[in-house]
Amino acid sequence: MNRFRISTPEGTRDLLFSSCRALRQTENAVRDALEERGYSEIITPAVEYFDVFAQANPELDQDQMLKIIDKSGRICVARPDNTTPIARIAATRLDDAALPVRLYYSQKVFRSVSGDHGHKGEFLQVGAEFIGADGLEADKDILSAAFAALSKTGADNFRVELGHAEIYKALMDELGADAQSAEGIRRLIENKSFAAIGDALERFKGKSAAKELSAMPNLFGGIEVLDEVESLTGNVRVLGATAYLRRLYKALDEAGYGDRIMIDLGLVHEMDYYTGIMFRGYIGGAGAAILAGGRYNALCAKFGKDMPAGGFGIDVESVADSLAGQSRPEVATRRDTVRIALTKGRLEKKTLALLKAAGYDISELEAGTRKLIFTLPDSGVEIVLSKAADVITYVEHGVCDMGVVGKDTIMEKGGSFYEMVDLGFGKCRFALATKKGKDVYGGYKTPVIATKYPAVTKAFFNKKNMDVETIKIEGSVELAPLLELADGIVDIVETGTTLKENGLEVVENVAPISARVIVNLASAKMKKAAIQKVIAELESGLEK
Repeated sequence: MNRFRISTPEGTRDLLFSSCRALRQTENAVRDALEERGYSEIITPAVEYFDVFAQANPELDQDQMLKIIDKSGRICVARPDNTTPIARIAATRLDDAALPVRLYYSQKVFRSVSGDHGHKGEFLQVGAEFIGADGLEADKDILSAAFAALSKTGADNFRVELGHAEIYKALMDELGADAQSAEGIRRLIENKSFAAIGDALERFKGKSAAKELSAMPNLFGGIEVLDEVESLTGNVRVLGATAYLRRLYKALDEAGYGDRIMIDLGLVHEMDYYTGIMFRGYIGGAGAAILAGGRYNALCAKFGKDMPAGGFGIDVESVADSLAGQSRPEVATRRDTVRIALTKGRLEKKTLALLKAAGYDISELEAGTRKLIFTLPDSGVEIVLSKAADVITYVEHGVCDMGVVGKDTIMEKGGSFYEMVDLGFGKCRFALATKKGKDVYGGYKTPVIATKYPAVTKAFFNKKNMDVETIKIEGSVELAPLLELADGIVDIVETGTTLKENGLEVVENVAPISARVIVNLASAKMKKAAIQKVIAELESGLEK
């Protein structure tokens, strides 16, 4: 029997019995909370024309959309987002409705996901849209609905972080960077790449905005973050945004939500979409945000009717899974523990030496054992030993809070996490190498490149607008050009001795490599103090 006839597609799953009950219980709790606050349900088609989403947000990643061609040849997509179709309806179907209008939905979104990453390609989302109102009271209404919805599910350990799109936009306007540089800086801020952001802003060193932007990855925490940014800048637009966040925080605190709120001024995703506040929510046990929303006053205008709007969506499946897991003793213990995944080998040994120098007892690891998980005595720290690629998997999914892994693995595997520190050891580089005298840049033939790192190789040549054919090699990649299988190789080079002994030479360096500290998205917010303590101790050891 063909297995594709009886299995589910990548990123989807069957839910049975208790899992169904848990999901429906969570879904109904959120629905009830929204209806109690005056939100009315709306349902949109599961399939929409691609143009609807392209018109609303040209920056949307088309690769993540599930596409369908209808019988007339038009491109349709399985709904990748719930807000855009509702904006379409608000602009085209609600002419007679009295504004503002409160709408909510409970329906699935669909994404095209890569195989073997464990990401969901289909999930149930319940969310709310408040259309036709702007300002402090409207934003308080939206956020209060989000807090009420999460509280109604029974979750007791969630947090919501606030940011404001105007802060980044104002500083980038002041910096005067070109579009490509601005996008690179934005990505580094979003990923909290503390070390790399300084390098990216080096050529803007004389501008005050460069100093302020370089601080943005670290501007997250409590309300004191607003004091910090106000001490850094005199930019009127930035100060206006922080003053607004301060008023909003006060209003939410008076409503009883103050202990649930964090500030993160490094929220810089989808800058062409958000126009004001932005927020995300996290819950213990979930490795990524379970709530996302903000203000998008320009969205409805793209469908012909200019009116303010804001809202949010909750991934109720992740909330239900987290609530189910919280009853397990090991999950309760993990709340107070920082779990660190280390890449076996040289990176493991160097990191453990730094921890030992900081006063951690690593004697069990030094004793020599086949165990893979270790608890460091009296420290609240656990160590997990794994292969490099698995470090990223464990951190991305939240079963480890942080990890130490080489930049080579990060570049090849990718993923959603914060790349917070360059530890500076394990240094080497990616390089393009060929047989002596071989020109891979000239001629009309498409170059063939052998590599263990196809993603890195394709990205390198894409920047040069070059088409190449890549061949994945698992062993000694130097053999490929010697056997005339490939014109060149992209591989890790440390001293270059192996290349020289096999008649190869470096044509161009691709990227530097060193050990990096990566941190889970949720853990960075829920366990900030504990994680930053470990990072500070690692950095202190490097300085000795």
